[in-house]
Amino acid sequence: MDYRGTEKGGLKGGLVIYNTLNQMKAKSLVAGKYADGQGLWLVKRSKQTGKWVLRLTVYGKRREMGLGTWPDVSIAEARSRASDARQTLRDGIDPIIAREKERAAANRLTVKEAIEGCFAARQAELKSDGKAGRWMSPLNIHIIPKLGTYPIEEIDQHVLKNALAPIWHEKTEAARKALNRMNLTLKYAAALGLEVDIQATLKVRALLGKQRHKVQHIPSIPYADAPKFYQWLKTKTGVAALALRFLILTLARTSEVRFARFDEIEGDIWILPGERTKTGNPHRVPLTEEVLEIVEIARQFDNSEYLFPSLRGKPISDAAMASFMKREGYTARPHGFRATFRTWVEEQIDVPYEVKEAALGHQVDNETVRAYQRSDRLQKRSILMQKWSTFLLKLNFS
Repeated sequence: MDYRGTEKGGLKGGLVIYNTLNQMKAKSLVAGKYADGQGLWLVKRSKQTGKWVLRLTVYGKRREMGLGTWPDVSIAEARSRASDARQTLRDGIDPIIAREKERAAANRLTVKEAIEGCFAARQAELKSDGKAGRWMSPLNIHIIPKLGTYPIEEIDQHVLKNALAPIWHEKTEAARKALNRMNLTLKYAAALGLEVDIQATLKVRALLGKQRHKVQHIPSIPYADAPKFYQWLKTKTGVAALALRFLILTLARTSEVRFARFDEIEGDIWILPGERTKTGNPHRVPLTEEVLEIVEIARQFDNSEYLFPSLRGKPISDAAMASFMKREGYTARPHGFRATFRTWVEEQIDVPYEVKEAALGHQVDNETVRAYQRSDRLQKRSILMQKWSTFLLKLNFS
């Protein structure tokens, strides 16, 4: 496009002329760029539409600042906005940045929006990109319902204290996680340039005091009673009972069993992909004859990619096995069988510590050792799992 006039507004008889445009003239101009003076330009895309642009030199660099569309913004208003911007610049402030801050203040970021932004920024660090919902869960339950609509800049220690006080001593782990994630959220908001108190979570801890933390282990069945329980379990029908048998024999976690797929089983090995393990690493589980029989029974269910599907073909719910045990009158829970096994193997079987832990899918070697020791001890674990299966299937319970 060509330039009509000069940046200073044009010359006439050697004098600088400002305010060279008027409403009638602006309407008659075709597409192009037209100077009004003092860096103010009307940029017309067509005879009917255009925009106002102010040219400034900010910190030694040429910048352009939009002042609105023409004809919505009149010439008088454009000149007034340009004058305000030049005054801001004379005060040593970048008027473009100042305006962005004003807009951000007008569209204040809520706590919910800040949490969602923080989560999105951290997803790559989370297992399976956080799709399981564990990172968001304590916030969705304890923070967002109470504080979600608050502007993030108004969050201080008193607001957070009121939200967390009811669960501080009763649900210690949930409260701890919620507070830690709010700390990350405040840091995220600070990185956006918002005026937040990143010390708020430290102040909350001072206000609420030390948690009365009482470790509560997941109830388990004594290993001496495990064979009797397992053989009773074999008399029960239904997907939950079958899944529980699979869990006990493989020592897998509830989520790993729920989402177990037929295409993960290769011969007598169940290969868990890294995105479904707690360590984030693939885990091979040796399968005994008893487990393989369970797999064959599972194949008789309606067509599904999962071993243990619900009526709709999706994985059974995360509470299915626990609810089954509760209905049958047991206080123990599925995850507790990992403790049952670990106690049994510690007291009854002479195998190295690393094999015991590897059977539970734990990561036992440090990073340096793992760089050289790359075995997952599958053969040794296979022998151990056969002994565990034999123990569960013994007929003499005394």
